[in-house]
Amino acid sequence: MTQSIISTIPKLYLLTNDDEFELLYQKLEAALATGLIGLLQVRRKQVLQLPNGKLRLYEEASKIVDLARAYNVPVVINDDIELAAALGVGVHLGQQDGNIDDAKRQLAPNQVIGRTCHGDVALVKEAQNDGATYAAMGAIFTSTTKPNANIISRQHLTDGCQEDIKICVIGGLTAENVSELTGLPITYVAVVGDVMDLSVAQIANRCQQWQQAFSNWKTPAV
Repeated sequence: MTQSIISTIPKLYLLTNDDEFELLYQKLEAALATGLIGLLQVRRKQVLQLPNGKLRLYEEASKIVDLARAYNVPVVINDDIELAAALGVGVHLGQQDGNIDDAKRQLAPNQVIGRTCHGDVALVKEAQNDGATYAAMGAIFTSTTKPNANIISRQHLTDGCQEDIKICVIGGLTAENVSELTGLPITYVAVVGDVMDLSVAQIANRCQQWQQAFSNWKTPAV
């Protein structure tokens, strides 16, 4: 049987880093203004460790959500269902950081719920059965954000992509090495350092380079 080629273009999924908030905000605005960000996650681990961390995070996240809404970009909060519900946005949950059923009860029906699944296809199936929006698989490559994360095999990623749930890939991805995943039906490519470690002036161009990498993305279909 002859294979046809269909285009399945992933979306760039940007995660915040631990920059000082004023700089972070400027970087986010530069990225969001390109119109190339499909999803934004608020993850501020260092802020949470401060004595008033939860309040600081709420204040920061409120401003980030307002900014993202101005550009029509959906937002998820890392590991905090209550904060996500308070801000009217989605949530991303690690395996030990909350229950998808709880998130579905507390969040609006249209909000994104992500689940960390590492390289475990059984966890991907569980996320699908529980009603998550997407399953995050990784690390794909060695990451500066989580240098000790296990690298998953291409076969495990391929198997995860066969499940009936959107797949997000994360871990060490760059606009150059993402081409190694061409051919897989991936919905989101999650990035921290490859965008957020740059200066404000460099970010728009880097997002364009990501878009160029995605423009050649083809998924074989029988």
